[in-house]
Amino acid sequence: MRELTVALTHEHADFDAIASLLGTFLVFPDVIPVLPRTLNRNVRAFLTLYKDDLPFVAPEDLPRGVVTQAILVDSRTFNAVKGMSRETRFLLIDHHSLDEPLPPGWQRWDNGVGSHQVGANTTLLVERLILDQARLSPVHATLLALGIYEDTGSLRYKSTTPRDARCVAWLLEQGANLEVINRFVHFPLSPEQQKLFQTLMERSQHVQVAGHTVVIAAAEAPEYTEEISALAHKLRELYEPDALFLIVGLGDRVQVVARSTVDSVDVGKIAEALGGGGHTRAAAALIRGMSLEEIRQRILELTERFSQPPLRVRDIMSRGRPQVLTPDTPIEKAVELMRRYGHEGFPVVEKRRDGQEALMGILTRREADRAFSHGLGQEPVRRFMRVGSVFVRPDDPISVVQRRMIESGWGQIPVVDEGGQIVGIVTRTDLIKLWGQAERVQESREAVAQRLAQALSPAQQQLLRLAGQEAARSGQSIYVVGGFVRDLLLGQARGKGAMLDMDIVVEGDAIRLARRLQEKCGGRVVTHRRFGTAKWLLKEPEHPVHCPELTGAPAEAIPAHLDLVTARTEFYTAPTVLPTVEQSSIKLDLHRRDFTINTLAICLNPERWGELLDFYGGLADLQRGVIRVLHSLSFVDDPTRILRAVRYEQRFNFRIEERTLELLRDAVELLDRVTPARIRHELERILQEETPEKALVRLDELGVLQRIHPLLRADGWVSQRFPRLRQRLEEPDVLAQAVAEVGEPIERLYWALWIYPIPPQADPELAERLRLRTETMRFTGHVRRLQAHRDELTQPELPPSRTVAILDGSPAGALLVLSVAEENPTLDRRLLRYWTEWRQVRPSLTGADLRAMGLPPSPLYGQILWKLRAARLDGTIHSREEELALVKSLLAQEQAAQAADTQAEDTLPDPKES
Repeated sequence: MRELTVALTHEHADFDAIASLLGTFLVFPDVIPVLPRTLNRNVRAFLTLYKDDLPFVAPEDLPRGVVTQAILVDSRTFNAVKGMSRETRFLLIDHHSLDEPLPPGWQRWDNGVGSHQVGANTTLLVERLILDQARLSPVHATLLALGIYEDTGSLRYKSTTPRDARCVAWLLEQGANLEVINRFVHFPLSPEQQKLFQTLMERSQHVQVAGHTVVIAAAEAPEYTEEISALAHKLRELYEPDALFLIVGLGDRVQVVARSTVDSVDVGKIAEALGGGGHTRAAAALIRGMSLEEIRQRILELTERFSQPPLRVRDIMSRGRPQVLTPDTPIEKAVELMRRYGHEGFPVVEKRRDGQEALMGILTRREADRAFSHGLGQEPVRRFMRVGSVFVRPDDPISVVQRRMIESGWGQIPVVDEGGQIVGIVTRTDLIKLWGQAERVQESREAVAQRLAQALSPAQQQLLRLAGQEAARSGQSIYVVGGFVRDLLLGQARGKGAMLDMDIVVEGDAIRLARRLQEKCGGRVVTHRRFGTAKWLLKEPEHPVHCPELTGAPAEAIPAHLDLVTARTEFYTAPTVLPTVEQSSIKLDLHRRDFTINTLAICLNPERWGELLDFYGGLADLQRGVIRVLHSLSFVDDPTRILRAVRYEQRFNFRIEERTLELLRDAVELLDRVTPARIRHELERILQEETPEKALVRLDELGVLQRIHPLLRADGWVSQRFPRLRQRLEEPDVLAQAVAEVGEPIERLYWALWIYPIPPQADPELAERLRLRTETMRFTGHVRRLQAHRDELTQPELPPSRTVAILDGSPAGALLVLSVAEENPTLDRRLLRYWTEWRQVRPSLTGADLRAMGLPPSPLYGQILWKLRAARLDGTIHSREEELALVKSLLAQEQAAQAADTQAEDTLPDPKES
């Protein structure tokens, strides 16, 4: 019997579902796209007009056969068609609910582009068509565009992504008709729909749930026969809520249609609790035996349960006690602090009789500057502060902060805990950074914890959990931050044996935490109080670890140490100089870092294990592939960030964001002020990358290399030779094997190859400009010596002895660099013979033999032994006897020469006589 593959979607199908069926057929031409039995009204109208140009099949018209595979699009729910059985395989193409596990045996489709986080399911299939360079008919292009337009609100919903917009642009190029799209996206309601829509609009209730705006509209319509989803679209466009619930009484049953524009209101779970189902953002339920009011109350309860604030104050505030002023602080002191930390204001507090602090008001930067400019620097803050007690709680939604700022006019709102203590502050800048990110890209704690479990060994995880537990017991918070978190979220982080290659920051006192860990588990602690750092040593025999959490793990699985750093902030007193550092909060600690993608942190405290802190949009930039600085003076403060920006850009195939690139170009000239060692360090880091030539070429394009030294370039030479060097190192090449055996650093090989085209006369300048390491200069000297003989080494008739004379003493790495640089077959054959054969050739006679022949020790030994070796290499002698004969001949020549010199001296006139 014929085997069939069908594509199916949900009932009450909208344009996204039907367009996804079409897209599946275009990607997999052997698939039969089967229409559901019920279609939305606008979809039915479109198919009535254009069905002759579309491949859809009604369920009753499906050919006879066995359905071996069913491709489900835009939904996991479907009505079975004839021919399906328990053996039918399922493939899901769905942009919803990425975190939900698939039923056993199901597979999720990979479109070859990446994440399924797009606004419309159709986008996933169109992206594949773009990759396949497909050509579409205008009708096909129009239907696919309708799928994206309807599910993204014509690209206006919060869920819309740049990927959706790119696909629409491509479909327009393929002939999608905007007039037709507009007609069916804004399809007029029927009189019956208009009547119910008016009733729902009049009975809409707007409520706040967990910081979200939720609209609930209920109406009785026992005679209603049209679909309700079209009304949900209309009301969502009208009110733009975070979540929408329509409750329509249809006589003996009640239909609930739910829509959400944010993942933090999961309408799928709400509908499931009502006896229905769906996805996080679209769901429905059919309920019997309950009144509209009972259902409305139930929805409110469920929305409270299945909603999380998209952002809370604790998510954006600067944690820890902020810098505060007392009412008697002089204005000039306040101005100094504001300039040092870059803050626009400070809370003003006063001690009460019970010892607690009372918030008296706030002093803004503007008020402080005005008072100072009028010569009032000695006056107390109380004269100019804004009086009041305005604050928020850590668990307040962001809307509360916004309301407090609007009502008070304060640009900085203190965050106060239940005990009345100031535990942080929220500023206008914090809110501005959220603009356009009301629904920020987020990773759940569970997802991050799972990533940690995959990246770390059990012993490494146990060690971090132990540190988190002790931090929590002492009232501190501990985080892993920076590059490890970045790579973890990119799927590139892996534990390195027993080494924990990560930065661990303690919000509190790292030294105190290290001491607590030592008391609990043993080991030894080394501290650096000036910087608030501690190293917990775990493998010293005289200071063994003894807690069961660590002694149960294999010894090789425990790292040698754990480095803890106190959260700190820093400020620069002048461009390019090293910063002044002070203890601070995790937020400010992250703010001092270079790029947003390096500002991510994961909390290790037990109750917050896996919680991702993303104050500066780092996760979104990771997903967009963007390198972005945190502030406009970033490159001015530290110009070496220029080289790091390019290194990250090329390593991850990202792009430097436009404003960041503009700031980078403006700061290039400041590289002249950076110490040579710091520039060298950054270049070495680049040369340690997998493909360093990409970063070097980019630096050349930006004029950075020429700023470091006018002769430094990265053109076609670098782009062609660097990959060839890597290829040689990976081949079964004797020179490459020798390089590996001695452990020659790859950056040293790259450096010598990079500067090979530069005139050797420039080497001293480069060494001085970059303070090159002694080993690097020595290695480069070997390469330069070989380079000076390259013409001679490529001569076909060059004797082996001359080759050996040139090459002897050169490390294998220098020979390899010469080979890659020159790309000369004659040279390569000669280098190979030298390394595998000629360098081992030695005469059988030794210095001891020469001494036995009566020759007194002298420099003549070396000359004779070399001539014996050269004769062996060139094949003029082959045995010990011939070596002896040659030695006698050489000695005879030497004696004759000495005699001639003596005779010449005897014939010279006596100076005394003259």
